[in-house]
Amino acid sequence: MSRLSTITDDELHNPHAGELLASEFLEPLRLDIEAVAQAIGVSTERLEAVVAGRDPLDADLDLRLGRYLGMSEGFFLRLQDRYALLEAKRALNGELDRIVPRAA
Repeated sequence: MSRLSTITDDELHNPHAGELLASEFLEPLRLDIEAVAQAIGVSTERLEAVVAGRDPLDADLDLRLGRYLGMSEGFFLRLQDRYALLEAKRALNGELDRIVPRAA
């Protein structure tokens, strides 16, 4: 008999929006962070901080990157939100399970 293993949210890598920006756009398209930063009108330091996962990707940067890379408005922001939600869930460490939903 084979055993199926269950992978929980705690075991999965939670990629930051900047990590996905780098791995799915910058690297495959061979885009230089400095050139992209200049093209979208932000500092190289700001873009580097997001790619490194030190800073969150905000709405302003989402709009700029979306326009430059031909993505929909909110695309990168949704990646950031997904990252933030999972990090918050992990930080709550089961506390959500103790909250009883309010009856309608």
